[in-house]
Amino acid sequence: MIIDMHAHVTPERFKKAIREQGNWYGLGPAAGELGLGGFDNPLEVRLAEMDALGVDCQVVTPNVGFYQYTNDLEVTRAVARECNDEIAEMVSAYPDRFAGMGTVPMQDVRSAIAELERVMGNLGLAGVMINDHAAGVTYDEPAMLPFFKAAEAAGAIVFFHQGGGTCVDTRIKRYKLGNAVGNLTERALAFGALVFGGVMDACPDLRPLLAHAGGMTAFGIARMDKVAGVFDPRDDAGNLVPRFGRGPDDLYAIDSAPSDYLPRFWYDCCTYSGPVLRLLIDTVGIDQIVLGTDYPAPMVLADAVNWIRGLDELSASEQEAILSTNPARLLHG
Repeated sequence: MIIDMHAHVTPERFKKAIREQGNWYGLGPAAGELGLGGFDNPLEVRLAEMDALGVDCQVVTPNVGFYQYTNDLEVTRAVARECNDEIAEMVSAYPDRFAGMGTVPMQDVRSAIAELERVMGNLGLAGVMINDHAAGVTYDEPAMLPFFKAAEAAGAIVFFHQGGGTCVDTRIKRYKLGNAVGNLTERALAFGALVFGGVMDACPDLRPLLAHAGGMTAFGIARMDKVAGVFDPRDDAGNLVPRFGRGPDDLYAIDSAPSDYLPRFWYDCCTYSGPVLRLLIDTVGIDQIVLGTDYPAPMVLADAVNWIRGLDELSASEQEAILSTNPARLLHG
């Protein structure tokens, strides 16, 4: 079975409200990316396109416009519940074609945990998708740890996917560099916060999935090792000696190489480039790579199944691992 671990959906109840009222919980058409990619398409079109693309099952998540971390908390809670209910309805109606991950109100950890537990319990979904930070709050902040503890306890996949502005936007907003460059930078920052901040040590069974091949993580991991002191002698107690010291704002909660954590994350194959995908595999290991297309967004990895099967950079066994074996292990493991 070929499983796409990275696909989005704009809820039909949102589309209906936009048609009839012009807004949904105060959100306009832009939240659902209407008019972009294939977000306007109904379910029957999605199913037909999945058949044409050779995708047996999609793991669907709400469109990133529904994160709403900066909105009123009650609105964000309501949006999350409705989005998650619709995804559960899709999975229930087509259990062989869809699995799902929900969205949670990350601006309030207690609310995020409550919705996470509903998603994993009552709705029976596979996990949740969250932004690379919660309205500017990074995931190394101690207040965030209970969420990741709860996700670990629930066995949830935590899918990190950029939504909204990126760190590039304050520098340049032209040419879609916020997406082309900022998106990938945000993923590396999320990896760094989880690793350097000790979240991965505190949650050894956490199941993080990084969208868009982990962004700049694989390319930049040696530099993370360098600042952590991996290439320098350790102190007399055997601890890493960070290149720039251990200041009050640089706690360096880890004492292992950041690169040691790479195999504890999962990464989709959405690179658009065979050589880049090869770099990712060689850096993190083939066992951690899954099919992910970003369907039906404008940045979709087009005809992904045939693309993977046609790459000279991959062996037949690696192609099978990405398309089927690894996604099944992540989804059902």
